[in-house]
Amino acid sequence: MIYCDTAYLLKWYLDEEGSPAVRELIGNQRVVSSLALARLELSAAFHRKLREGHLSVAAHRAVIRQFRSDCSAGIWAWIDPDTQIIESACQRYEKLPSTVFLRAVDALHLTCAKENGFREIYSNDRHMLSAAKHFGLKGRNVIP
Repeated sequence: MIYCDTAYLLKWYLDEEGSPAVRELIGNQRVVSSLALARLELSAAFHRKLREGHLSVAAHRAVIRQFRSDCSAGIWAWIDPDTQIIESACQRYEKLPSTVFLRAVDALHLTCAKENGFREIYSNDRHMLSAAKHFGLKGRNVIP
């Protein structure tokens, strides 16, 4: 089992740069873990693609149906960010060097992965990949 951030999950559903490599990675897994908040992030990203005209209404509905079906099938293992995870993320921010740029949800992804025993996190977000080492994780990107 691997841990992927929302950017990688989005590439599973939509044709974007790097989607083939991400689909190969995810396709070789039985289950992929991610932060439960990624469900909302994906919904927002699907809607953004609709709003920007990259998805038709019909395609938007289809991708949502597929996502719900995959959730029901257990392809994604959602990890809830409980109070302990949030507190741990706050404490990790306190120790981060001032030069590290990291968004709150990315800190949650990194903390969630670390606290749940993962050694690596898959993403193409350069800030998250750069910050991973500060969380005791190896940032991995399969996109050439």
